[in-house]
Amino acid sequence: MEPAEPLNELVSAEGRNRKAVLCQRCGSRVLQPGTALFSRRQLFLPSMRKKPALADGSNPDGELLQEHWLVDDMFIFENVGFTKDVGNIKFLVCADCEIGPIGWHCLDDKNSFYVALERVSHE
Repeated sequence: MEPAEPLNELVSAEGRNRKAVLCQRCGSRVLQPGTALFSRRQLFLPSMRKKPALADGSNPDGELLQEHWLVDDMFIFENVGFTKDVGNIKFLVCADCEIGPIGWHCLDDKNSFYVALERVSHE
């Protein structure tokens, strides 16, 4: 993990991302500045690995993360992929290098896509 940037450098007064959101591994752009809202919600994300290993749902190791970018439309993303369903969850991965999960989407809520601040970088 890279050291976390202070929230006031990442979150605007309106609660949106000040900087572009990038994949930590390959640097691919996931979100443009100003396209996501800062959200605190406790979500469990499995440890980072390649997409095929995420979809089997067999490895429960991971971490509980609380700080996320909330996106309300999947078409706002510049570059994101989704795993196969794991229960009623799809995990978000980088579409270029397929590392993840960088985020979480519950199929019960079609308008909430969460990207964990700790799983991405910002520029």
